[in-house]
Formats: sequence, structure tokens, C-alpha cells
Amino acid sequence: MVEPRVALSPGGDSQLGDEAVDFCKSHGLELDDWQAMVLRESLLTEGKKWSAFEIGAVLPRQNGKGAIIEARELVGLFMLGEELTIHSAHQFDTSLEAFMRMEFRIDGSDELRRQVKRVTRSHGEEGITVIGGARLRYRTRTKGGGRGFTCDCLILDEAMYISEMMHGALLPTLSAKSVDGNPQVWYTGSAVDQMVHEHGVVLSRVRERAIKGEEGLAYFEWSLEHENPDLVEETDAASIENQKRANPALGIRISEKHIDAERRSMDPRTFAVERLGVGDWPPTSAWSSVIDLEKWQNATDAGSKIVGPVSFAFDVRPDRSASTIAAAGKRADGKFHVEIIERRKGTGWVVQRLLELRAKWDTSAIVCDAIGPAASLVADLERENVEVTLVNSREMAEACGVFYDAVEEGTLRHLGTAELLASLRGAAQRSLGDAWAWSRKNSAVDISPLVGCTLALWSVAVARTQEVFAAAW
Repeated sequence: MVEPRVALSPGGDSQLGDEAVDFCKSHGLELDDWQAMVLRESLLTEGKKWSAFEIGAVLPRQNGKGAIIEARELVGLFMLGEELTIHSAHQFDTSLEAFMRMEFRIDGSDELRRQVKRVTRSHGEEGITVIGGARLRYRTRTKGGGRGFTCDCLILDEAMYISEMMHGALLPTLSAKSVDGNPQVWYTGSAVDQMVHEHGVVLSRVRERAIKGEEGLAYFEWSLEHENPDLVEETDAASIENQKRANPALGIRISEKHIDAERRSMDPRTFAVERLGVGDWPPTSAWSSVIDLEKWQNATDAGSKIVGPVSFAFDVRPDRSASTIAAAGKRADGKFHVEIIERRKGTGWVVQRLLELRAKWDTSAIVCDAIGPAASLVADLERENVEVTLVNSREMAEACGVFYDAVEEGTLRHLGTAELLASLRGAAQRSLGDAWAWSRKNSAVDISPLVGCTLALWSVAVARTQEVFAAAW
């Protein structure tokens, strides 16, 4: 068996885990040794409670992670009689595939099939109910998905894509079972690449706690021992031994030839992340927020609005996967107002949207970071006779100071949008001489909403009200 590179076992009685492995085998689901190990460790007990409330399993794709989830759900449904198990996935197709696999597994066993009371196949309501009342439901994660449910076991598959908002909506589904029940939550997925996975902090935090040896947590990760996917040498990536360390199913359901073909066709960074399990894990320490979050929440005003000229700012993620347009201006009471106008995938929509906003509002400025990824859009705007205020490093530091002071002094109001809160909570700093600015590289999340609001506020606060459009007529 290929041992996980990072492993944390909670310890405890293994009888139930051994029985669970045998139960799965008797119904046609024979687990690999490493899969059986994870299932056993997850079901260790101390008295009548699980030794681990949280389980993490992280490894490259197509190794057989789904079989472990399937085994845990079979055990919960037919062996333990758990009242409700929720299988949560990022994409509907992934959730549906898991549901179909479970149906196939049950249909292959006369004993299990006879215990099924109802199978629900309606879109968004997929699930299985057994005669004893135990239920298994499949859900696609949404901002509020899971609210109103009380479950015994929560499976968070594709855990690289769990936002804080989703996590906050789903985790409380277990709380009502915490005294008299025996709840458990699973985080399963592959290594987080913060350039791709916007919401990788949740899984990164689980991993960090496992490395520290936190009680009540079981964690198993198969990966190559590197801290940066960009630094994996070609010889290390091509090594069969290294590939085996990260892929426990190599030679079982993944061939060496196929992995070699992947290595030749993928860019080196992607191969290091997806096949060798070398994550670019976002820092969790950034969550000691630069901005006082209590003061930020106190500045929420759902009815706040700008009276007078508006400054717009736009920013782009470093990987160009998403862009944000923000606005700032003054309210009737003289306080500043900031808000997110729009945040969407890609960059192709930004110029046209700014033109629409310019035509609709009394606009005092359009601003962007002169050395940031958004600067590439300036030429397109200038071709449309739009003058853009480009902010240099000194001005960026000034803008961050203005934003920080406005929150501290209570002179800023906002609408309380989740995107901006997430940016604030995950934002990190970088030094600029004796001052500081937001750091895209070191932040745990996409901070383009925060950068946009910071620049738009700076434009208003320093009274940069000069005309920003060249006359087009």
C-alpha cells in the first residue's frame, strides 16, 4: 500500500471500521488497501462517538476517491442507519454521477435492493430512502444550499471549491446532532492551486490543522513533497517513484503510460498540481484580517447610495479568470459609499460595461492599477475615448491607507455584499517602503473586489474630480 505523505489518525476502537470494510466487500465494493485504511480510520470510535468529527482525503484525480465516499455512504445508509447523509458537490454533473454510481451499486445487491423504500430522480432532489428511514440526498452546493436540513454525515466532495459562504451554510446542518447524535463531515478533493481555486482556503485550513495534529480530525494526503508546483523539476515529475507516491492507484486503475502521456501534454505546473498533488496552498494566516471585521460589519447599510458624481475602478485576477468593477462616491450625509457593480468571469466584458456605466452615470473618474493585470484593458478604453486614471505604487499605498482609515474612523458605508467581505477576510498585505498595499499574490482569495473598491474610494477621497473623458463629439 502506498502510504499517504501527510497523515493524521485520531486513534480509537477499530471494530466498526473493520466491520464496515467487510460490509462493503460483501455487497460488491471491494476497496483497495489504501481506501480501506481511510474508511477504517474515519470510523474509529471513542465510546459511542466518532474519534474524528472531520475527515479529510486529498489526492490526485481518478485514483478512486469516489469509492471511499461511496463506501461511507453505503455504511451510513444500510449499516449504521444514519437518519440523513448529504452528498454535496461543486458541480451538478459530479453529484449526478455519484448518485448513478450508488444506484448501480444497490441494484447489484439483492439484499440492499430489497431494503430500498424509494429512489427520487427529480432534478435537484436526487436521493435514496431505505425502509428503516435512513436517507441519502445529493445536492449541488449553492450559497444557501443545505439550510433547513439536519444531517448525520455531510460529504463535501470537490472541497477545493468550497467558499466560506457555502461552508457556513452547510456545516450547521450537523449541529443539532452534536449532543445526542454522532455527526461527521468529510472534505474530499485534490490539491488546491490558488491561481485556479478561488475558494481553496476552507480545504487549506483543514490541511493546516492536520499538519499541526489537531484532535478530532483525521486527514490523509497523497502528494509529492514540494511546496510550490512551479519548482518541481522535470526529472522529479517524470520519476515513476514520485508518481507512485502521489497516486495510490497507479498500476491498479491508472497506468504508467497514461501518466507519462499526461506529463507530456500538460504544462508542468498543471501536471504538478493535478497528478503529483503539489498544491499552491493559500495561506490561512491571512484570515487575521487587515481590516477590523467588526467595524466593517458595523458599516453595513443596505440602503446606502451615492449622491453626486461616481468614480469607477476595475481590477482583474492575476490569472485573468475573473474581473470586478467597483464604484465609490459620497452620500447625502457626507460619508463615503463603496459597492461592487459587477463581478464576472474573464475580462472580455469589462470595457463594454464601463462604457455603459459612463453613459448612465455622472462619472468623475475611471481608475485602475497601472502595474496590475487590469492595465492591459486601458488601451481598449482609450480607443473608445475614455481616459483612465492609472495608479502608481505610491498612490496604491495611499489608496490602501485611505480605505483603512475610512473603516477605522467610521466614514465609510457599504451594502454588505458577500464578495467584498470574502476579499477583506482573505486579503494579505505587501510592503511598499514604509507603507503597504494589498497583495494579490499572497492573498487567500480573489481580492479584485477589494482592490476595485479601494481605488474607487481613493479617487473620491482625494477629490480627483477632473474630467476623465475626452470629448467624443
